[in-house]
Amino acid sequence: MKLEEFTIKFPRLPGAMPAWHGTVSAEELCALCEEAQRGGGKLLALWGSDETEQNAGYALHVALVTAPGLLVLTLPVSCDKPVFPDLSQIFPAADRMQRGVADMLGLHPGGGGNHRKWLRHAAWPGNIHPLRKSFDGTTRFPTEDDNYPFVPVTGNGVHEIPVGPVHAGTIEPGHFRFSIVGERVLRLEQRLGYTHKGIEKRFEGMVLEQGARLAGRVSGDTTVGYAWAYAQAVESVTHTTPPPRALWLRALFLELERVLNHLGDLGYLGNDAALAFGFTQFWILKEDLLRMNGELFGHRYLMDRIVPGGVACNPDDAGLLRIAGMLCHIEQNVATLKGIYDDHAGVQDRFLTTGRVAPDLAAQLGLTGMAGRASGQAWDVREQFPCVPYDRLDVQMATHRNGDVAARVIVRFEEITESIRLIRLMLEKLPQGEVRCAVGEAAEGRLGIGWVEGWRGEILVALHTGKDNRIHRLHPHDPSWQNWPVLEHAIIGNIVPDFPLINKSFNLSYSGVDL
Repeated sequence: MKLEEFTIKFPRLPGAMPAWHGTVSAEELCALCEEAQRGGGKLLALWGSDETEQNAGYALHVALVTAPGLLVLTLPVSCDKPVFPDLSQIFPAADRMQRGVADMLGLHPGGGGNHRKWLRHAAWPGNIHPLRKSFDGTTRFPTEDDNYPFVPVTGNGVHEIPVGPVHAGTIEPGHFRFSIVGERVLRLEQRLGYTHKGIEKRFEGMVLEQGARLAGRVSGDTTVGYAWAYAQAVESVTHTTPPPRALWLRALFLELERVLNHLGDLGYLGNDAALAFGFTQFWILKEDLLRMNGELFGHRYLMDRIVPGGVACNPDDAGLLRIAGMLCHIEQNVATLKGIYDDHAGVQDRFLTTGRVAPDLAAQLGLTGMAGRASGQAWDVREQFPCVPYDRLDVQMATHRNGDVAARVIVRFEEITESIRLIRLMLEKLPQGEVRCAVGEAAEGRLGIGWVEGWRGEILVALHTGKDNRIHRLHPHDPSWQNWPVLEHAIIGNIVPDFPLINKSFNLSYSGVDL
């Protein structure tokens, strides 16, 4: 089956975005993935579901981004032989996603795929699979030693530096094992998933409106992105169209979230390059924006402001003027700080050529979002598959090809400038009217997709509906799934003291991949 045949044979999913869903065989799955990869498409997400209650075994779901739009392929997987084709040879980014499916559902990639555990650690035995419907979260079971098989690196003068999983500072856990000669890094191997919040299991059985609060807490710094993607998914399966003003306000919130995260990162990056002044000034700006959010919208990080059917707040004209004034304040100060960063020899020495990911490697590994655009990967849902109001705003994508820390810094500066321009247009064209409508009922067995360009990159929420307007299965996908493995390559050949700088230039989510 060809990609074009797929879009003809299978129905387009309801909603504004171009998305199709269909059930395929193992051979068709591999053929479609290979054609998408050859045509410049990419893997967006991979997840599994337990369909045994309907006597249908299990299912593997694969979301591909292609020229026509989003293709969601479903492969039935037998209970007797829970094996699916290994897609990591086509899309290397599939490796950890497949290992996650193996740990959580007991479905395994066939052939020579990577069969090491990923999320399980020592929290539950290998024969327990938390996302199976038969799993009882109240049952006690013996844990086992972790014994994770790290890849050894040997040779004359090679030694290891283990870092984490517990770090100095208030950050989430993650283990980084460096193999080095002197200060030069030969290899980095990561181990994530230490907290395992049980979010995907918690979604099961919730009514659709309940799930909105949990979706906004998948990764707290991206609450707007996840809440909007979840709302899109719910609205598609319930055939709900939010009021126009609500859609424009959602985009305004998303751009505010993008700006405040880029401000914080630019401060941290200055600090890691020994320019504490930059850290202080950018975080003053971020705090100014957070305080405005809290005063105008009731939450500093805009949590629970986007809900299925619309938004939960409605700024008045005075509030809109306050936003406009804040944009001028940020714009002027960011321009000054950019000049300082650009002219500071020490900062530029640390940024330039450090942690480089060449465009061809970025394409091969599936680097996405802001970090991908710094390595020549011209993908941005807001421009290529725009929903309201982005279809009326002519988004200008910021891309560079150097792929180093300096490029990721430049992209952040340019995206702040573009977000300010977009917000001004939103304030100018914001429709009047209601900001929320009632959400309808969803039939059982529907698939709803939400797809949003968050500040890190593409967020996907896949919603499978159950009985009585409840959630059968929900998978929230963070772009950090694709980008964490690329960080292992970005550090190679660099010195160990540059790792905090390189790591912060990506600023990936631990929480988003630790569901």
